[in-house]
Amino acid sequence: MQHGWHWVPHPEEGTRRGFEEAGGTTSFPSQGEAEAWLAESWADLADLGVDAVSLYEDDRLVYGPMGLAAG
Repeated sequence: MQHGWHWVPHPEEGTRRGFEEAGGTTSFPSQGEAEAWLAESWADLADLGVDAVSLYEDDRLVYGPMGLAAG
């Protein structure tokens, strides 16, 4: 189990390695910091094949999955 605020990619299969390389396994001390990281990284994640992400606080789902496709 990961602690703190963190993102989980969807689909998890096949995207985990790219997600990790982009810093997606980082735990953040606050929801705001996690969301700020995603705001800066979503396009790179989408390029790596991540379709959506979910935000967790420890093992509690906060929200998601949230799509990363450009509007």
